[in-house]
Amino acid sequence: MTPDDYCQQKAAASGSSFYYSFLFLPLERRQAIMALYAFCREVDDVVDECQDPALASTKLAWWRQEVERIGSGQPQHPVGQALQAAGRRFNLPGEQLLEIIDGMEMDLQQARYLDFKGLSLYCYRVASVVGLLAAEIFGFQDRQTLKYAHDLGMAFQLTNIIRDIGEDARRGRIYIPMDELKQFNVPAADILNGRYSDNFTALMRFQLERAQRYYDQALEQLPPVDRKSQRPGLVMAAIYRTLLKEIEAENFQVLHQRIALTPVRKLWLAWKTWILA
Repeated sequence: MTPDDYCQQKAAASGSSFYYSFLFLPLERRQAIMALYAFCREVDDVVDECQDPALASTKLAWWRQEVERIGSGQPQHPVGQALQAAGRRFNLPGEQLLEIIDGMEMDLQQARYLDFKGLSLYCYRVASVVGLLAAEIFGFQDRQTLKYAHDLGMAFQLTNIIRDIGEDARRGRIYIPMDELKQFNVPAADILNGRYSDNFTALMRFQLERAQRYYDQALEQLPPVDRKSQRPGLVMAAIYRTLLKEIEAENFQVLHQRIALTPVRKLWLAWKTWILA
């Protein structure tokens, strides 16, 4: 199995909506974005699947060293080898890869956020930085596109938080800021124990409306000259905004289940958006 094959398999096996946004890319760009996505999955899996925080921290430290090896031309992991090849074709600074690891490490250090400012730093590291790297892979002419990529990353992560709130709670994490829980009179215990209420619904609607504002803001900032090259992001936005509509239609019943779109529906949205963008 080649490094590119490994990354392709990692992306496909995840069942992520992101996979569908990569399918129509030319080979070199598709291989590069698959390598970036596989890197994100590898470091995210360290945090989600490793029960011992000390061991997880050690594994993340190994990935930090792997980023250094990518820069020096001696990566050991198939993902590192694929990223090294991608880095020769596209601008993928090691500093930004390290920032993604910084974001994953935040999950080992805290399970709550006092306010949206603190949460924003987490979202920036685990999602907006990925968006900035992806924009480099997809290609752009106008640097305004980087503002679009930043805000789109924020929108994606806020959508993930809404979708995964029950799953995250079962891991002991709540990404809804504590001051907003207080504002809507939703005790953290309600989320941790899967208790629904009118207050919880209002809180989640507030989260959804903020995510939608980030989508709107991102799309407003995408220069027309780069719209075609940035179609993978537009595909993801179409899939994720449809997911938000489904979550709203289910009245935010996200504590006991993970609401998702079917693969066929994702593929249809991806194809339609790619053609029309």
